[in-house]
Amino acid sequence: MMTGTVGNDASIAFPRELGIVVDGLRQARLDWRASHARHAERGIQFPSRQALRRILRELGAALFPLRLGPPELTAGNENAWVEATLESTLSQLGAQIAIELRIARPGIDSLDEGLEVERIIGAFAASLPDIRRLLDEDVEAGYANDPAARSVDEVLLSYPSLAAIIHHRLAHRLYRLGAPLVARVVAEVAHAETGIDIHPGAAIGRSFFIDHGTGIVIGETARIGDRVRLYQGVTLGGEPAIAGGAHDGSGGDGTRRRHPAIGDDVVIFAGAVLLGPVTVGARSRIAGNVWLRRDVPPDSVVEAAEPAIRPKEAGE
Repeated sequence: MMTGTVGNDASIAFPRELGIVVDGLRQARLDWRASHARHAERGIQFPSRQALRRILRELGAALFPLRLGPPELTAGNENAWVEATLESTLSQLGAQIAIELRIARPGIDSLDEGLEVERIIGAFAASLPDIRRLLDEDVEAGYANDPAARSVDEVLLSYPSLAAIIHHRLAHRLYRLGAPLVARVVAEVAHAETGIDIHPGAAIGRSFFIDHGTGIVIGETARIGDRVRLYQGVTLGGEPAIAGGAHDGSGGDGTRRRHPAIGDDVVIFAGAVLLGPVTVGARSRIAGNVWLRRDVPPDSVVEAAEPAIRPKEAGE
């Protein structure tokens, strides 16, 4: 029997014929690829999570150069740095989108691929000034709604919710332009780093604020209005998949709303779970730990049952 060491002390025993294990794993891969041709592993020809993490970091710095860029930047040289950064970063992003196109459109020729990448990257780049303005409003909303915030710079530099929102604004634009796989990887980079899970298909209005944020889930077809506040642990989820559901084309393309629609100026407190295509009217308040599967009219308050409070009796 073969043996190997783990670290300096422990030892483990390998099967006598490790080749049998390797062959078995190979056959398992082949069986999967034969029965799931559309979803087969693509090896290195798949958008790179590491590359997209780096690309998103550079895009964030290009949006906020004096706060998220290198320390040597000044107001006098930031524009030249932004131009050089975008030229390099958008080219790298285009390469990732090209990989997605080859997966989504097997056999696409190089000319069509180049034209489609050029279209997506051109439209994405043109939208960056508007995305910056949206993010400015999100930062202002964070400062206005959190008494603990001492400045807008603190919100931008230290709030994980802002990192998640920056990623989402960029990912949502890519999703809408026709790069949903790259957008989803971008969203999962943010999820891993912040604990906030926002599907890139979700449409989010202006002045969005997430307080704390850990454990928030926002599904693909969710629609969120302007000036909405969410607290940690909120779920805007869809109903469980059933036969005739998303994977047979009856909802996964976003044509049917499966997640909540939240009106303007709504506040949803910690731990609330909203499931399915419910609609919450403007200016409503949803209390913590509510489980909600029905529509809510505008200007409503939805509360969870509260424990009874009684006077303390003698001897207790």
